[in-house]
Amino acid sequence: MEQDEIYLIDLWRTLLREWKWFVALLVLVLAVTFAFIHTAKRQWEATAWIQIGQVGLAPPGQDPKVEPLARVLERLQLVPFQNDVMKRMGYSPDTPEARLFRKSLKLEPLPYAGPLIKLSVRGLTPQQAQQFAQATVEQLRAVHQGVEAAPLKLAHKRLDEVQSDLQNAMSSRDQLQQSTGKGAGADTALIESALARKDEEIHKLQETRSDLAARLSANYTYETSLMWPIYVPDHQAFPNPVLMWGIGLLVGLLLGAFAAVARNAARRGGSRP
Repeated sequence: MEQDEIYLIDLWRTLLREWKWFVALLVLVLAVTFAFIHTAKRQWEATAWIQIGQVGLAPPGQDPKVEPLARVLERLQLVPFQNDVMKRMGYSPDTPEARLFRKSLKLEPLPYAGPLIKLSVRGLTPQQAQQFAQATVEQLRAVHQGVEAAPLKLAHKRLDEVQSDLQNAMSSRDQLQQSTGKGAGADTALIESALARKDEEIHKLQETRSDLAARLSANYTYETSLMWPIYVPDHQAFPNPVLMWGIGLLVGLLLGAFAAVARNAARRGGSRP
């Protein structure tokens, strides 16, 4: 403990003795920090929460999502997909905007919230960052619309078939009801038995139709879309002035202390015979 105190006192005396070197390095680093903050290109970050679309008529035991969460994450990280996003906005893949988009794109899966995907991307302006995020969601939606087209077509076809069968069954029941008063004896019993079976068939078809309609409703079948509006903070994401000044001050203090100690050591070495 005493050695530590002596060392700190010696270090403090060294800094006082070589204060010019300490201050020079500190001022130099702070000047570089100031120049970097005012010359670096500013970047804003947009955050979007993507809800993966689903078709509610998936077979039992299968994921109703259009695409599994892990596959969507892989798709969003594919360079061809990212290039398609840029083409949607009118940028070629080798432009600075496209490089910034690919470099800054970050994904965070939220499996227990939907699932959802938290997407963040940067732009040179707040509007551009928001457009990058919006274009990414739109491109993913376009891909998923092609994937879900066939299942949705089959689902609506099945609903139309059930509706047609229900109408035919109800027409047959009406005919049986009209025939009830014309028969007698055994014929009446047969008609009533057929009428009971037809009522049961109609009831099952109505249940099937209701189930299909519910699964095709917006609660169970929907497209890939934004869960909430895209968020872009008012302040820039890069360079962060507070963070950069803090780093610059810390680095300046460390380099200044190192320069003072090195200069003191060199002075002592030069004074020895």
